[in-house]
Amino acid sequence: MWIALRAGRGPGLLALICCVLAALAPWAAAQDAPKNVIVMISDGCGFMQVEAADRWRHGAPDMSLKPNFPVCIAMHTHSLEGPPYDAEAAWTSFDWRASGATDSAAAATALATGHKTYNSAIGVIPVAWDEEGGVTAVEAVMNLSERAKELGKASGVITSVQFSHATPAGFVAHNESRGNYVEIAQEMLLRSKMDVVMGCGHPWYDDQGHRVDEADYTMVGGARTWIDATTGRPAADADGDGQPDAWVFIEDREQFVALGTGDAPSRVLGVPKVRGTLQQGREGDANAAPYVVPLNEDVPTLAEMARAALNVLGQNENGLFLMIEGGAIDWACHANQLGRLIEEELDFIDAIGAVREWVEANSSWEETLLVITADHETGYLTPAGAGDEDGKLVWPEPADTGPNELPALEWHSGGHTNSVVPFAAIGAGAELYLERVIGEDPHWGPYIDNTDLPKLIFELWSR
Repeated sequence: MWIALRAGRGPGLLALICCVLAALAPWAAAQDAPKNVIVMISDGCGFMQVEAADRWRHGAPDMSLKPNFPVCIAMHTHSLEGPPYDAEAAWTSFDWRASGATDSAAAATALATGHKTYNSAIGVIPVAWDEEGGVTAVEAVMNLSERAKELGKASGVITSVQFSHATPAGFVAHNESRGNYVEIAQEMLLRSKMDVVMGCGHPWYDDQGHRVDEADYTMVGGARTWIDATTGRPAADADGDGQPDAWVFIEDREQFVALGTGDAPSRVLGVPKVRGTLQQGREGDANAAPYVVPLNEDVPTLAEMARAALNVLGQNENGLFLMIEGGAIDWACHANQLGRLIEEELDFIDAIGAVREWVEANSSWEETLLVITADHETGYLTPAGAGDEDGKLVWPEPADTGPNELPALEWHSGGHTNSVVPFAAIGAGAELYLERVIGEDPHWGPYIDNTDLPKLIFELWSR
């Protein structure tokens, strides 16, 4: 039973949800645990970022998520340090959203574990403080990847930025600070039971994909870790047979594409030949319109990485968990690069399409749950002309622009905001997220808390 709830502009949706939940109650009680769970995170992406991509590709908003996901609502994102989302304040004061925002580490921890934590924490929560309120001790909390492995499932993370960056790290590692990249990468590669890790950070290539004279091993755990992981030295026991398992290493685009079909190894580390991001950091005019600067054709797309990861993980008869991050969306938003934001968002949307194709060809929506969301909004992207005017918040409808035209949007920040972000779900258990609605935004509609994303999955996997 699919129930579509679209983000509206006005009151009344909460009352509708109550009616929907009453009808769903008998079905929800009988819901089986999803065999496969795929969580896709568009880092830094608010509603206007999605609209920017839709207007560029289709000439109209609401083309990517709403027509394709039965549950399409919103989610708020605050960390342990920030204020909860206040819809009245957000639509009364233009400046309210610009303060108190989460960082990607705390947000990833919330999305992966169901626990709020302090900004910069990776998979840990504070348990002791000093007199000034500083954290003096932390405790590791279980994430979805670890729970999947407990259940005998395959597990993986992929990203368009460095694999040891905050979001993928939050689904694998446990560290008091996101900045401890060497430690985080070592945990991911040497001590975790992950079956797939894919992302940037190649020590021997720059952001354009050019070979460098001196390697930088910071993002991959140091030289010894990199050598061990890329040359087949056994590490942690990923398949549960009591013996350590080696990574099969890939780095060329052709290898990623080939891995998308046919026979596959059981454990894969994929690091494309690029340092920071797949495309956002490439050379050329970073403020040009989308695709004016030619893409780096030597690295895979996020869709190609997703197909490869799913082909590896899908071999496990018990099912899989996969987190896919469009990480460079955030980077483009921090730099207020509208053209590159659109490129990165469209790459993420194409990856959604690849995942849906895999589910429909290799599984079903009766046994697979797919969730799409963001960790926070970055850049405070609004329609052109938005702001405070005579003491009132102004938020005009964006002017209509055709396909392949830059939309009439503008930036108001180089950092994160406390805005609600899109949340979409389809498949096994998707409608149960409607039970988690805690408020309604007058513009974007009903919203849940970010900790509810994993909490529901943990509950379903406990049945």
